[in-house]
Amino acid sequence: MREGKPSATAYRVAQRRAAHQLLDRPLVFDDPLAVRIAGADDPARRDGRAFDSTRLSKALRAFFAARSRFAEDQLAAAVADGLDQYVVLGAGLDTFAYRNPHQHLRVFEVDFPATQAWKQSLLARAEIAIPPSLTFVPVDFEKISLSGALAGAGFDVSKPGWFSWLGVTMYLARETVIQTLAFIGGLPPGSGVVFDYGVDPARLGTMERFIFERFAERVAAAGEPWVTGFEPATLADDLRRLGLPTIEDLGQAEINARYFSGRTDELQVGSLGRLVAASRRNRE
Repeated sequence: MREGKPSATAYRVAQRRAAHQLLDRPLVFDDPLAVRIAGADDPARRDGRAFDSTRLSKALRAFFAARSRFAEDQLAAAVADGLDQYVVLGAGLDTFAYRNPHQHLRVFEVDFPATQAWKQSLLARAEIAIPPSLTFVPVDFEKISLSGALAGAGFDVSKPGWFSWLGVTMYLARETVIQTLAFIGGLPPGSGVVFDYGVDPARLGTMERFIFERFAERVAAAGEPWVTGFEPATLADDLRRLGLPTIEDLGQAEINARYFSGRTDELQVGSLGRLVAASRRNRE
C-alpha cells in the first residue's frame, strides 16, 4: 500500500467481479451490486470487455468469482450453525455487507483508512446505502493490532466469529499472516476463516512461473508487491498448530471441478492461487 492512497488492486478486483456479471453465463457468483460500485469510479469500463482479452484475464476473473462464492458459501454454513458476527479483512470494494441476506448477522469491514474513505465515496456515488448492521474498522495490518481494532469496534471475542480474507495474504509478511490466523484460531469453537494464498513460486512449472512473474510485476508497479507464498502441506500444519484443525484447501483442479465443470465458455481458474477454509469445530 502507498501511504494515504486507496488500494489499486482492490479496484481491479472489483472491475473483474463486475465483468463476471456482464460477460459470463451461468454466473458462478451472483453480485447485483458489483457493476454499480465498480462503474461508479469509471463508467467507461462498465461493459467488462477490457477484462476478457487474454487467457490470464479470464483466469483471474474466474478466480475472483470462485473465491467470493466459496467465502459466502462457507459463511452461510456458519450462520446456519448460529454464528452472528462476520469480519471481512481487507474488504476493498466487497459488496456482501450491502446485500447481506442474514437478518441477525453483524458485519465488520476491516481495511486501510484511505481505502475505506474511497469506498464510502464510491458507495455514495452509486447510491448504495450503508446498512446499520455494518461497522467500518480502519486498520493497517502491519502496524495495528487486529484484535484491538476489532474490540474497539464492538466485535465480541467471547463469541465465535467468521472471517473472509480475500486477496490479502500475498501482500503481507508471513509473520503478519500467521499472527492473524492465530488470533482467529484463539476464538471460541465455531470460528473460522476463508482466505486465498499464492503458491510458493518454487513449486510452479516454467510456464506457470512466467505467468506469476508477469502478474507480480504488475501488482508491484501498482505499489502492492507480492511478498508471501505458501506450500499447501506446510500451511495445513501451521493451521492445525494455530487452532484451526478443520481444513479444506482447494487448488486449480478442485476449484474448476466445483464451480466451472460443464461450461462451454472455457472460463476456469489457473494454478497461481488456492482457496482455504479453516475452522474450529463447534464441538471439540
